[in-house]
Amino acid sequence: MEKFTTLRSTAIPLNIENVDTDQIIPARFLKATDKKGFGDNVFRDWRFHKDGSENKDFVLNDSKFTGSILVAGDNFGCGSSREHAAWAIVGYGFKVVVSSFFADIFKGNALNNGLLPVQVSEAFLKTLLHTIKAHPETEIEVNLQNQTISIVGSEASENFEIDAYKKTCMINGYDDIDYLINNKNLIEAFEAQKIY
Repeated sequence: MEKFTTLRSTAIPLNIENVDTDQIIPARFLKATDKKGFGDNVFRDWRFHKDGSENKDFVLNDSKFTGSILVAGDNFGCGSSREHAAWAIVGYGFKVVVSSFFADIFKGNALNNGLLPVQVSEAFLKTLLHTIKAHPETEIEVNLQNQTISIVGSEASENFEIDAYKKTCMINGYDDIDYLINNKNLIEAFEAQKIY
């Protein structure tokens, strides 16, 4: 995985609550077992009409909004447990998703795939969405080491929680296997102390 320390980027405001994993990546695209190509179909049924034409009213198709941070409404990633939802979001180019609540399984899948879910208060989320919509050029800074998210150029900032193990993995670019390999000497030393 790619290391994550600090990200400073513009953001895309997806002001929709209860976005489920089938809306993130529709079930008909789940046949593949490889992560490649899932980003092409993220939010497919919202980005495109049934005839395949682009839905100009959907925020991801609005050229004034860009960036690698997705700021979504409350209860993001609910629904089925499909890991493909995280694959699709990462495949599209997002590195952070911000919401006031995440489904637990989605949060785990996101962290396992290098996507940082940043949970903020409802008030801060509302401020983020309003600011980005009014000023699309606004930059957001996410500092994983300090566990802060800030609106650049303003006093607006908030801390967020993250599991300490997952934080270590993301900062170092480790998946679960990389983490174990990195601690091989400690594991072997512990095993050598065991009395059978």
